[in-house]
Amino acid sequence: MYIRKQLFIGAENESVFFWGARQTGKSTLLKVMYPNALVFDLLLSRVYNNLAKDPDSLREIILANTEKSPVIIDEIQRLPNLLNEVQWLITNHNIRFILSGSSPRKIIRSGANLLGGRALRYELYPLVYPEIPNFDLIRAINNGLLPRHYDSVNPKKLIASYIGNYLRDEIVAEAKIRNVEIFSRFLESAAFINGEMVNYSNIASDCGVSATTIKEYFQILQDTLIGRFLPSFQKKPKRRVITAPKFYLFDVGITNYLLNRRKIEPKTELFGKAFEHLIYQEVYAHSRYSDKEYDICYWRTASNIEVDFILGDHEVAIEVKSTDHVKSEHLKGLKAFAEEYVVEKKIVVSNDPLPRLMGNILVLPWQVFLEKLWANEII
Repeated sequence: MYIRKQLFIGAENESVFFWGARQTGKSTLLKVMYPNALVFDLLLSRVYNNLAKDPDSLREIILANTEKSPVIIDEIQRLPNLLNEVQWLITNHNIRFILSGSSPRKIIRSGANLLGGRALRYELYPLVYPEIPNFDLIRAINNGLLPRHYDSVNPKKLIASYIGNYLRDEIVAEAKIRNVEIFSRFLESAAFINGEMVNYSNIASDCGVSATTIKEYFQILQDTLIGRFLPSFQKKPKRRVITAPKFYLFDVGITNYLLNRRKIEPKTELFGKAFEHLIYQEVYAHSRYSDKEYDICYWRTASNIEVDFILGDHEVAIEVKSTDHVKSEHLKGLKAFAEEYVVEKKIVVSNDPLPRLMGNILVLPWQVFLEKLWANEII
C-alpha cells in the first residue's frame, strides 16, 4: 500500500469535495484515513438505488449513526440531489462529509447544490515520487503512475481497459457526446499534442469537426480531470511571446497508450517527451498537495526561445532535459528568461549523475530535483 501525500492540509474539521480520475486511489486513501467513517458507495447498485428512490433516508441513517465520523459519500456525482440533504446536515447538525468522485462535471453542469462554500476542494493525482519506495523512472515513464498500472509487469491490457471503459465510455456518456468515433479520434489528437501548444483549428481539421467542438472536448477533459492546460507566462514581456496554452493529459502512461508507443528507452526523443511530462506531473501535484498552490506556466518567445516551466511569480525557472550531460546550449532559454525577469532559481532537471553549477544555473539529476521539490526546497 502506498502512503499518499494528499493529507487534506487546511481541512481540519471542514467538509471536503475530494475529486480524482478513476483508479488514482481515492477510496483506498479514504479507508486508511477514516477507518471508522460511515460510507455510502454509490457505485454499489443497492446503495445507489435506495438513495435515488428515497434521498431522505440519507439523513435518517446519518442521524442514527452520529458517532461515525466523517460521513463519506463516494461517487457523489452520480446523485447530485443528495447535496441538499448534505447541506442541511452540515448546517443543522455540524456533520462532516467527505464527498468524493471521479468528476465534478455533472454536478457543476447540472446546477446542483455546491454547498455554498461549506466544503473545501481537494484532488488526488497519480502516484508521485515520494509515495513510491525504490522509484523506478523507466517503469514510471512506460507504465504511467496510476497505482495498478505502475505495479503491473505488463500494463498494456489494464490501460486499454481503462481507456475503453472510462475515457471512451463513461466520459462519453456523462458528457452526452453523440459521436463516439470523433471523440475517440480527438483523444488521440490530444495525446499527439501532449506537452505542445494547442491549435484548435488544426485539431478540428484532423477530426473533421469545428474548432468550437474541439474547444468543448478539451473542456470535457478538464472537467473530468483527464487533462489540463499549461498557460503561457505573459507578465510584462519585453519580447513578443506565444500566448497559446499547452495541454497535458493527467498521466504519462495514458498518453503512451493513446499514441501506441512501444517501450520507451532512454536517449530517445520519446523518452525526452515522457520525461518532461513526468516532471510536470510531479510539480503540479506538489503545488497542490503542499498547499502552496503556486502558478505553473511555460514561456516561449516568437523566436522559439523557451523555458519549460515557470513557477510562482517567476521565482523559479525550470528546463527539463533528458540528456545525461547538460551543455551550454541547453541553457539558452533560461538565460534569455533571466534577461527579462528577476529569477531566484534557474534549474535544469536532467539525467546528469551529479549536481553541477553552470554559472548561476543549477543542473540537478532528476532524483535530486524531486527530493528537493518534495522537501519544499525548490519553491
